Amino acid sequence: MKPVIFGLSGPVLTPAECAFFAECEPAGYILFKRNIVDRTQVRALTDSLRALAGRDDLAILIDQEGGRVARMGSPEWLAFPAGPVFDAAYERAPMTAIQAARANAQALGVMLSEVGITVDCLPLLDVSQPDTTEAVASRTFGSDPMRVAALGRATLEGLAEGGVVGVVKHMPGHGRAKVDTHHHLPTVTATDADLEIDIEPFRTLNHAPMGMTSHIVFDAWDADRPATLSPIVIDEIIRRRIGFDGLLMTDDIDMKALSGTASDKAAGAIAAGCDLVLDCWARMDEMVEIAGRLGEISEASRARLDRAMASVGGSKGDFAELIATRDALLASA
Repeated sequence: MKPVIFGLSGPVLTPAECAFFAECEPAGYILFKRNIVDRTQVRALTDSLRALAGRDDLAILIDQEGGRVARMGSPEWLAFPAGPVFDAAYERAPMTAIQAARANAQALGVMLSEVGITVDCLPLLDVSQPDTTEAVASRTFGSDPMRVAALGRATLEGLAEGGVVGVVKHMPGHGRAKVDTHHHLPTVTATDADLEIDIEPFRTLNHAPMGMTSHIVFDAWDADRPATLSPIVIDEIIRRRIGFDGLLMTDDIDMKALSGTASDKAAGAIAAGCDLVLDCWARMDEMVEIAGRLGEISEASRARLDRAMASVGGSKGDFAELIATRDALLASA
């Protein structure tokens, strides 16, 4: 098995993808809007991926956060609210907001489980700042670390109850980035003491089964390398100070915050201590390049992957009832 999660080019596997994936055996796959048509098609696609891998517990990821980040959309699927909705509700009624976030995430899990998706890249544990880039600020649970952790915990628990694995992101924190990592490399100049605010929610939820790195340079920790490529940040901050021992994947290595060839970035992330590389765009030449550069997944990383995928069981809960519960809680907050 190769320590990489690959994207797919369309709504069905091509013959070239089938042959390549069967040979290199990636650790998992991630779906985007280009892979999504309707329930029947998505279920057939995820079933074909499991059959190809020969694993029922295959990691099949999606970014289904709600709000602006939703790969499965209307009219086939219901629109979900993003983090700021629960942040606002928490301001009025904290416990009610936590219950609403849990019901919301459980409904998400039920919806994803129905079509065979097993991992949702949610929740964001990024602590917003006044100048956080809009690409992140529009998705977070707010600026209070305790609130972010409480709503993040409820989201993780709801997803698991709904039958999917959650991913905490973007470690060790994206809130101080003033530019979008899809297009630029941010540098954070905050002190080590100030950055305690950013890592607090991740430390609180360090038992999460999966986590995702951020492509951000933190001057206080490693002024030369973004977190994804920094053994200092991954070992000393994420693994030791935060205490995270779950599966650590990169954010998409194709994002413009990182420079170099696809294989250089992939190999660099694994060398720095990431368990898996996330390569989203299904470019066959780049996937072949990455697979040729990476060795087999390490025993420690495989154990983390297996542990994460075993952390949830079957989908539980009635979708319509969960949505009604969420909406009633938000209305009463």
